[in-house]
Formats: sequence, structure tokens, C-alpha cells
Amino acid sequence: MRTQVEADSRIVEAVREAAPQVLSTLLARYRQFEACEDAVQEALLAATVQWPEQGIPDNPRAWLITVASRRLADQWHSDQARRRREATAVALDAPGERVAPAPDEGPPDRDDSLMLLFLCCHPDLSPASQMALTLRAFGGLTTAEIARALLTPEATVAQRISRAKQRIRSAGIQYPVSGEMYTSRLQVVLHVLYLIFNEGYASTSGPDLVRGELTREAMRLTRTVHRLLPDDGEVSGLLALMLLTDARSPSRTAPDGTLIPLAEQDRSRWSQQVIGEGVALITRALGSGGPIGQYQLQAAIAAVHAEAPRLQDTDWRQILALYELLEKTASNPMITLSRAVTVAMVRGPEEGLAMLAPLDGDKRMRDHHRFHAVRGHLLEMAGDLTAARASYAAAERLTSSEPEQRYLARRTARLDS
Repeated sequence: MRTQVEADSRIVEAVREAAPQVLSTLLARYRQFEACEDAVQEALLAATVQWPEQGIPDNPRAWLITVASRRLADQWHSDQARRRREATAVALDAPGERVAPAPDEGPPDRDDSLMLLFLCCHPDLSPASQMALTLRAFGGLTTAEIARALLTPEATVAQRISRAKQRIRSAGIQYPVSGEMYTSRLQVVLHVLYLIFNEGYASTSGPDLVRGELTREAMRLTRTVHRLLPDDGEVSGLLALMLLTDARSPSRTAPDGTLIPLAEQDRSRWSQQVIGEGVALITRALGSGGPIGQYQLQAAIAAVHAEAPRLQDTDWRQILALYELLEKTASNPMITLSRAVTVAMVRGPEEGLAMLAPLDGDKRMRDHHRFHAVRGHLLEMAGDLTAARASYAAAERLTSSEPEQRYLARRTARLDS
């Protein structure tokens, strides 16, 4: 049984590893996102059916390209409105023949995966659509798998993907991406991968705090980007951040799934191997002499936490300096919230609470459970237990995450005892 499970796992890994390369190859030739993506999905399905019986091909990518190309040929044969493509379709459909490259295709082994990821993260798409399309086209997940991962109805995910394809079709496919478009798109790409990871690491709703299928997929996709852009500091920073954060996963929940905060975690359960990889990545990125961005700074903060064997060994002053630099680099209320906690650890809870006061005027923060949870924590540190109870209760009402609800309820109960 274990051998079969391992074989199935290898097939899933091989399919998802090849999926973006296959789709990007077809897109580079034919520039029709929807048709190519549908053909690739059919090829991936064929692989999951045939490979368990026939074994994984020596060249999974070439196998999938051939099958997907034939699916395109079948589609174009049946579409009388596209007769002008029939000559290409006949060539594609001929058994054993190599697909003839288009004049601008480039080398047959060229990897256009990064271009595909840029396409999935088109800035005109909503973040929800970017996430769904990235997981579908670049990650190789089915619509049903995406729906389960995002805790979203399958019909909603299908609609988002369909609308995203329509938007891309109307905007047109631009290959290659370069210049200013490259810079702006890369930031969107990293943000989408960051969102996917965060949704897996701290689920915003549902019974589970951690959804490993999302964190693993986010890290796999980020590794792919890192392979394509090994010298980009922010790509390295994002991968390091994910690794250093995920290394704490075994100690983040109690047996009943309740959240265990960083201060109370059993650090002996943190994965030292993963921490070592993350620290090495961020050390190289920061030492490269390139510009330092938000993901590198967040990874550096995570590294300081990870390298402290006990909570009391944490270098809070170094973390505070990094947060101050982070706030100058990418200021947002959530960063201010985290800096307030660090200020409280260095200078006392009163100064941390003073930093939170301006956030009261931000409706986004007033409606976010984490703002009230942090304020409750700082009020508890300051000894104002009545106000702390009220803040914890407000946070519990605002979160849809069942593990966080249980954690906040226990914090309140502890104050009452």
C-alpha cells in the first residue's frame, strides 16, 4: 500500500512540475490562453489515468505537450470557424510527428514558465482571480482541488477562472514580458504567492488553522520562480520567509487544533532542517548587495525568531530595528501592528498600545480580529484585564477561524479565573 501511495505521490509531483512548462510552451506557439489551458488540463487528466498503469514517461513534459497538442488539434478540427488553423492541426495530429515550431517559438527546450505566471497574475484581475488562475494554470490543480483548498464553492472558483480567462483574452497575451511590465508584474506574482501561503498557514475561516495543501503548493510554486530567478533578492526572501514560517507548523496547534501562539510553542518541534535552508537563503540574499525589499526583511525577522532556542533568548531589539526598516519600505497597518508588539517587548506595553491608537481610525483594522487580539494581549501585559477581556471578545466575534475562536475564548477564560 505504501509503495502505491508513494507512486501516486510521484505522479502528482511530476504532473504539477511539468504543468506550467507545458502550458507556457503551447502559449508561446499559439497565444490562445483558454484553448491551450483546457488542452493542458485534459493532458494532465490523461496522465493521472495512464501513468499509474504505464509508468511515468522518461520525459513527462514532452509526453504532456504531445497529448495537449493533439487535444488542440481535435478541438480545432471540430471548429469550422477556425479552418485557417487546420493545416497546423493536421500536422499536430499526426502520430509520432514532432510539433512544428512557430517562427517565434524559440528553442524547443525554452522554459516560459515565468511568462505564464506573469500572465496568471495579470494586474487587471482581482486577487481572488489571480490566486485561482495561478493554482489552476501554473499549479496544475483542478477546479475542485482549488475550491477545497480555498474553502470556496466549486462553482465560484469556476466562475472566477472563466472570467479571468475572458479578461486575459480581451487584454491579449504579451510575450515576452520585459522592462517596466516585468518589474511591476513580478511584484504582483510574489504578492499572489504570499497570499496563497498565508491562507494556508493561517486560514481565515473554517475548522483548520493550517491547510498544508496550500502552504506546500505556495512553496513549490515559489521554488519554481526561484529556480527561474535565482539572483532576485525578493524571490529568495519570499521563499526564505515561507520556509522559516512553515518550520514552526508542527508546534502551532494543540491536539484539538487550537492555535498555540509563538510565545508558547515547543521550539524543539520546529524543523531545524527547514530553518537551516531558510536562514541560508536569506543570508545570501541580504549579502548580495542588491536592493532590500519587504520579503527579505520579513524573512530576516523570521530568522531571528527561528534562531532563538527559547523565547527569552529572542533579540527583540534587532527585530524592532528590522520592523522599523520594514515599515519605511512597505508601510501598512499590519506591519504597524506587528511593530507595536515588538515595541511592547522592548519598551513596555504602554508604548505598544500608544502605537495602536492611530489604527483606531482605520475601519479595516477596527473590523479585523487581529487588531483587537493584539490590543487585548498588550492590555493584558499592562495589567488592564477588564479592557483586555473586551478586546479578546471583540476579536473572537470578528474571526471566522474556529481554532482562533477557541484560542481567544481560552484567553478570556484565563483572565476570568
